[in-house]
Amino acid sequence: MQRALLTSFQFPVSCTMNRVFRLLVCLVAPATLCNGYNDGVKIVGGSVASEGSFPYQVSLRVKNGHFCGGSILSKRWILTAGHCVVGQRAGRVSVVVGTNLLSRGGDSYAVEKLLLHGDYDPLPIKNDIGLVRVTDDIVFGPKVQAVPLPHQDFTDFDQTAVLSGWGRITYPGGIPDALQTIDLRVISQKSCAAIFSGVTESNICTLTKEGQGACHGDSGGPLTADGVQIGIVSYGMPCARGYPDVYTNLWSYVDWVKERIGDE
Repeated sequence: MQRALLTSFQFPVSCTMNRVFRLLVCLVAPATLCNGYNDGVKIVGGSVASEGSFPYQVSLRVKNGHFCGGSILSKRWILTAGHCVVGQRAGRVSVVVGTNLLSRGGDSYAVEKLLLHGDYDPLPIKNDIGLVRVTDDIVFGPKVQAVPLPHQDFTDFDQTAVLSGWGRITYPGGIPDALQTIDLRVISQKSCAAIFSGVTESNICTLTKEGQGACHGDSGGPLTADGVQIGIVSYGMPCARGYPDVYTNLWSYVDWVKERIGDE
């Protein structure tokens, strides 16, 4: 598998022909300018999430256009992928919480700071983790809650993890208005690295079957197991083609996260 075939799962503004991938891809910004919402369809192979079932899930937006997912860590901090904050300006980004729909509902918060891991490397994709600080305290409630950080590494390979997000439902194709979810099988880093050479213990991989997995727009979103976030959507072969999806292993960066968010 050639590294040039890898792509991060961002879902952006303007559609162009990428000379490297030779695929129709969108590079970075609000999804609404590329594709309309598709109601009632699925995150490649998933299903519509029930209302309030993912209270930690957020939508990162520019001009109200969704471009990445994220998760609530505390009243001021959002966790996302590093490639979701690269090239963005805090004043242009907003965070929407408390709704399963991109078209309406929830509360929007302005962003005052974007933090990228100091050792982030776009090629190969390494240390793909970032933080977003909102300007005002997030108001918690039944549909708005923080997700717990892991207390240990996740090594239960062949076990199920849960992905949620507003990523494309086909590639190329539109994004759903309703939040989607899917149960995926975690595989070992060793078997994943046999396909993607850049995979290390700082990654988690999932592979269930062709037709199920993450896609553009899911980037930065949470992978959870037993109610704890274990991964952040990072990259893969777009989309759900029978290759693994690769996530940032959150356990590898717990100390980095805690040092930066403190008690906020």
